[in-house]
Amino acid sequence: MTDTALLSLIRTRPVTVIGLGISNLPLIDFLLSVGAKITARDKKSLSELDPRAAALPEKGVRLILGEGYLDDINESIIFRSPGLRPDLPELAQALQNGAILTSEMELFLELTPATVLGVTGSDGKSTTTTLTALMLEAECKKRGVGRVFVGGNLGTPLLPRVKEMTEADFAVVELSSFQLQTLRRSPARAALTNITPNHLNWHTDMAEYISAKTNIFSHAPNTALITNAENEISFSLSRDYPGDLTLFSSVKQSHADFSLEKGNSAIYRRDGMILFWDGKHETPVLPTKEILLPGRHNVENYMTAYGLCRPFVSCETVKEIAKSFTGVPHRLERIRIHEGVTYYNSSIDSSPTRTAAALSALREKPIVICGGRDKGIPFEPLAKALAERAKAVILTGEAAPKIKAVLRDTEAVQSGALPVWEESDFKEAVLLSRKLAKAGDTVLLSPACTSFDAFKNFEERGDAFRRIVLSF
Repeated sequence: MTDTALLSLIRTRPVTVIGLGISNLPLIDFLLSVGAKITARDKKSLSELDPRAAALPEKGVRLILGEGYLDDINESIIFRSPGLRPDLPELAQALQNGAILTSEMELFLELTPATVLGVTGSDGKSTTTTLTALMLEAECKKRGVGRVFVGGNLGTPLLPRVKEMTEADFAVVELSSFQLQTLRRSPARAALTNITPNHLNWHTDMAEYISAKTNIFSHAPNTALITNAENEISFSLSRDYPGDLTLFSSVKQSHADFSLEKGNSAIYRRDGMILFWDGKHETPVLPTKEILLPGRHNVENYMTAYGLCRPFVSCETVKEIAKSFTGVPHRLERIRIHEGVTYYNSSIDSSPTRTAAALSALREKPIVICGGRDKGIPFEPLAKALAERAKAVILTGEAAPKIKAVLRDTEAVQSGALPVWEESDFKEAVLLSRKLAKAGDTVLLSPACTSFDAFKNFEERGDAFRRIVLSF
């Protein structure tokens, strides 16, 4: 591992790591391995933290915990947890005093010799990331060269493994807006799946959210960008992009429909086939009938993943993955068929647009379990999707009254065509769905909200749903 400018500073200047969560504990171990002098800070007490944090003082790490954890930041380099706002007054003062604000992901991007493929967007990140990694892994296995590492917002922290990576390897990283907020490096290839209102309970406004997303491609002049021609915001960001640009669309049927600039590429669908245009030639990539995952959005996920790893994989490899890939847990995951009722877990759906996509992917109108913690996103689009595509709605969690108030204005609810129930307890909401469902029906958990009112994350919420359904 060659020293870089940031790594050289880390070896010689005091470092503080803010947040002792899932990615920062391995970060601290890595920093210790390169000789850093570290202060670790967290608002929680020692008893509330991961048990591994208790061993840090024995390794020479100074701990500052509790309410005053951000007081007197005088270290030269600050690593922030992705969930910590970078504009907190204490951080602003430290930066004014000459400190450098960075992150585990920024250091990884600086150090890794592997080819990095980054994925961000409001929807479809995890499935696209997983598909990209599977395609690359299959191709590396065929060639007998290279390995694939998956991390970022999905999987395990990658920094601890950077010392074993080579130029023949690939790193596929899912990047959230929280991680991208202060990122000043971009990967070699970047996918922006789409941008719709999201995380507006954390970002100051939509403009800040969009700005964070653009960091995936705006800090390297040669980053290849793959983005969605059907999403107004992502398409507008691609206009006049000076680098290698690939646009995809599940609606357009020819490269001529894109008004491509010279040198740009396109991915589109015609007559049941995903096709790629490289500026001169059209290549058949994948028959959509071979995709096991339902819905137009999954066709788009395949388009994005192929565009991202196209220089490295064959169309034959893409077909092989499509024939075997049944999806990522918590994303339209079929749990079981019980008494003729099919139960789907789509706990990842933490925004109205994700729930709308899940509804459009199902042929039948499901009984939908919605609700959780509000993200500051308008619920009118959710109400429209539910009114058009749901058989019944069960609302739960903190946001239930807000969703119910918007649903009340729809014609479907007013006419009685769409019955709506409210059940504050999550388990009782799932049990209610069983009572309401008849043979041939579908029950869909698609919350359109975060899980933080009742669960630590969407995985825990989805696991709870699975346990309840399997207990019937």
